[in-house]
Amino acid sequence: MEDASISSLLIILLLLIICSAFFSSSETGMMSLNRYRLRHMVKNNHRGARQASSLLERPDRLIGLILIGNNFVNILASAIATVIAVRIWGDAGIAIATTGLTLVILIFAEVSPKTVAALHPERIAFPAAYILRPMLTLLYPLVVIVNTITNGFLRLFGINLSGNSNEHLSTEELRTLVNEAGSLLPQRNQSMLLGVLELADVTVNDIMIPRSEVEGIDLDQELDEILTQLSHTKHTRLPVYHGDINQVIGILHMRNLAQLIQQGQVTKPAIMQVVREPYFVPESTPLQTQLLNFQKQSRRIGIVVDEYGDIEGIVTLEDILEEIVGELSADNAGLNQEIHPQEDGSYFIDGTAYIREINKNLDWNLPTDGPKTLNGLITETLESLPDANVCLRLDDYHFETLQISDNRVKTVRIHKGTPQRRGKHG
Repeated sequence: MEDASISSLLIILLLLIICSAFFSSSETGMMSLNRYRLRHMVKNNHRGARQASSLLERPDRLIGLILIGNNFVNILASAIATVIAVRIWGDAGIAIATTGLTLVILIFAEVSPKTVAALHPERIAFPAAYILRPMLTLLYPLVVIVNTITNGFLRLFGINLSGNSNEHLSTEELRTLVNEAGSLLPQRNQSMLLGVLELADVTVNDIMIPRSEVEGIDLDQELDEILTQLSHTKHTRLPVYHGDINQVIGILHMRNLAQLIQQGQVTKPAIMQVVREPYFVPESTPLQTQLLNFQKQSRRIGIVVDEYGDIEGIVTLEDILEEIVGELSADNAGLNQEIHPQEDGSYFIDGTAYIREINKNLDWNLPTDGPKTLNGLITETLESLPDANVCLRLDDYHFETLQISDNRVKTVRIHKGTPQRRGKHG
């Protein structure tokens, strides 16, 4: 090295700095790769992705290889820079070489290449993989020795080297990933994916039609009344019962009724012959489970029961699908029919409206961990059913009851205002 010219040493020093930049950018690029996108590209037979994926199967060996190369070129560059500086400035050159080379490596071989690699990992990592792969084969014995010593040293501190980090996404992480997909995922598809993810968190009780709103066939009525009701119904499946829905007999499909009408045999016994036995569903069943149960049982409607066996309402396959794709009926598309916007920015909302639906339609955050309906939320907050219209504030929402009858709040005006401490007043 002492016989080499300063120009030759400068060229070698420049090449070493370039090699240092390569190793630094390769390390950051490899570790910054999106593992899920990488797997997708591997399935599509992307050559660079396959090379990178192969190296990342053993990240300890990849890091060992990169650091061996990086430290080697940095130490060699330091030695050459010192020789050059001593030849030019004498003994003072040692300090000059140390300071100058530190700045050069820091700027041009560390910060700059690593920043570029972090911003564009695939552009850096995939080409680098073609160089690192043969280097790993060539330096494999040295890499194994270094990794063995390093791993043994880490085990002294109780570090479990076999406990690889779990790369599987939790439901919350996947929900965040979908929310941040942005323009890469159409809004419609994004909403559907989020709906699927929420099925496990929502129960049948959250979406069921309460028994007070269930339309069914009461066989204790006169036959003419039953036929009139059947001729005006908009539903294809109706529960059939005696006197009260708790005495349910089964589910009538209107298709079977049409056959009876054509045959002129519409009687109560005939109706009972074509009804299908009821399918009961516990109210706490997650929608994800219930969707699978509907599929297994070849059912489209279930009778929801509580822990005591009392009927709480009904749930249909359509109700669950609407949680994923939104309203299936054109009549119900857009803003929920129970929510009526006012010119002053407030909303008239039916007391029977589900809190989840209100939050979903208005992008609000009313509490959903207690009562399911707006009427239930108000009566729980007041701890009684008001005998006259009242005003109350819940967090940053101002409630004004407008209509109270039949032991429930029927209509409420809600305005989102300045947050205040939760409380009540009349």
